[in-house]
Amino acid sequence: MSVSFEINATTRKGLGTGNSRRLRNAGQVPGVLYGAGKEPTAITLVHTDVVQHLAHEAFYSHILTLNLDSKPEKVVLKDVHRHPARPRVDHMEFQRVSDTTRIRMHVPFHFVGEEAAPGVKLGGGIVTHLMNHGDVICMAKDLPEFIEIDVSKMEIGDSVHLSDIKLPAGVKFAALVQGVDHDLPVVSIHVPRAAVEEAVEAAPAAAEAAAEQPAAPSA
Repeated sequence: MSVSFEINATTRKGLGTGNSRRLRNAGQVPGVLYGAGKEPTAITLVHTDVVQHLAHEAFYSHILTLNLDSKPEKVVLKDVHRHPARPRVDHMEFQRVSDTTRIRMHVPFHFVGEEAAPGVKLGGGIVTHLMNHGDVICMAKDLPEFIEIDVSKMEIGDSVHLSDIKLPAGVKFAALVQGVDHDLPVVSIHVPRAAVEEAVEAAPAAAEAAAEQPAAPSA
């Protein structure tokens, strides 16, 4: 189902640390809007609205509508600064985009078919997510909300790398643009560590028991 997000903002006149502190104390979030060949614009957002939007995974990888002084602009969220100790958003950055804007964004991975994978269902293995999102490069109009990775055919010892993932048309992994050396593993299935350790510990005992067996009488 298609999802859309709208967030309201106003142009911020006052700048500086003191002004930003006053805004945060008043339940607002300072931010900046840039891109599309225009000068950066200091903006102010409402903290309660921001928190509601940030609770949705899709908000981070979607084309958003930013109503700046009631005038809509298409943007993507580029950065969120959170307070290190308090549940508070301190600053946000947005980039203006159009359908033909080339962007680089974090897109979450959605893993499917884990319980059906032979390595899990028959082999007793466990699935390890080595990456939870990937950086993609694409036109804004082609930005995927998420990237689905099907692991239902994986056996123990199998892994899926970036190059194994089928992407929508016009979308590339930023890492692969740098070369094959950056073809990182994303997900793998392996035997649980406890089972490996148990097998290693059992091996000497089994060898010792075999050595103690009497030799078979010669014919």
